[in-house]
Amino acid sequence: MKKRMLSLVLAGVMTAALLTGCGDSAGSDAGSADGAAEETTEAAETEVSEETAGDDAAAEDSSAEASGDSAGGTFKIGGIGPLTGSNAVYGIAAMNGSQIAVDEINAAGGINGMTVELNFQDDETDSEKSVNAYNALKDWGVQVLDGCVTSACSIAVSAKTAEDNIFQLTPSGSAVECVANPNSFRICFSDPNQGVASAQYIGEHSLATKVAVIYDSSDVYSSGIYEKFVTEAESQSFEVVTAGAFTADNKTDFSVQLQQAKDAGADLVFLPIYYNEAALILKQAADMGFEVKFFGCDGLDGILGVKNFDASLTEGVMLLTPFAADATDDLTVQFVTTYEEKFNETPNQFAADGYDAIYTIKAAAEKAGITADMSNEEICAAMQTAMTEITVDGLTGEGITWDASGEPTKEPKAVVIKDGVYTAM
Repeated sequence: MKKRMLSLVLAGVMTAALLTGCGDSAGSDAGSADGAAEETTEAAETEVSEETAGDDAAAEDSSAEASGDSAGGTFKIGGIGPLTGSNAVYGIAAMNGSQIAVDEINAAGGINGMTVELNFQDDETDSEKSVNAYNALKDWGVQVLDGCVTSACSIAVSAKTAEDNIFQLTPSGSAVECVANPNSFRICFSDPNQGVASAQYIGEHSLATKVAVIYDSSDVYSSGIYEKFVTEAESQSFEVVTAGAFTADNKTDFSVQLQQAKDAGADLVFLPIYYNEAALILKQAADMGFEVKFFGCDGLDGILGVKNFDASLTEGVMLLTPFAADATDDLTVQFVTTYEEKFNETPNQFAADGYDAIYTIKAAAEKAGITADMSNEEICAAMQTAMTEITVDGLTGEGITWDASGEPTKEPKAVVIKDGVYTAM
């Protein structure tokens, strides 16, 4: 035992000498990480302890804990989304949901023994800033990307991740082009799938006979959903009676589009748009006395939190979304409880997307046997293969699978707003 203690002392001296020699390099890495982490939320470090037997094993565990590193090293996941600006509700929710998953995973021992670290960057829904955020994450040493949150930004960054062979999983980028490259996958439905599913849901549940559409022709998300919705509507039991377009340069006055819908006798208005414009439409419809049902997609998620908006106008609004916070399954109840305790608000679909994205990365990384010392090229190739072999039971669906196209397969769901909360339909 004395010989063993002497060996441990000598090992400690040698370790201290090595750490001193690496001081400059460690300081440089820390400075890079601090710069990349500006305006982000980083994962809290979680020590992972293992049950061992014997004094020698206990001494080795104590030494490992004192060093602050897990036995498997660190697995760096980067995130990108709007944390400020008009779409911040999306990015903040995705970041918060991702962080909860990271905290849970680290508390349970990490991924393949690796401690997970999340570095989430703000892009303000600006493609150029999103690329800048990605470059900052590269300097930090990102190994897998959880992002981007919005479609245009995700497309811009996917061109870079493809060049760099970094695996990319967008939680909520729904444009077709988001997963055009073989290294890119998504959690949410694509725009075409949302358009088709919305038309089918409205038709199969006999929600309307005459439908008007108001969409943003300058936005890939909105126009993509609109096109597939109109095509699928031809085989459904309702008629699209009018389609009113607007653009990013003209998105405050919707009186013309609403009047067209009213004159055409529409009993439902389909809104494949974001929540800020939808709030204006609901207000203007109420002002003109146009009583009609409204149905939207995941872009409407967040409308209850719009500032200076009468949320009572959302009563009865329906939206296609894979997550309902009032669901009673154990996973949803646990997630909602944790989210409300940490952030003092009810999570939306984007929070659920972020949560599922991290657990999907975990499942694929474990299937592929990812280790911290693998190159990004090796990680990317292994993750691509593993994604087509895993099945994930998440907040946004049970038995979720992926094919090589990057698209998920899961059942669509819808919610309706009742008494100021989302309720499963």
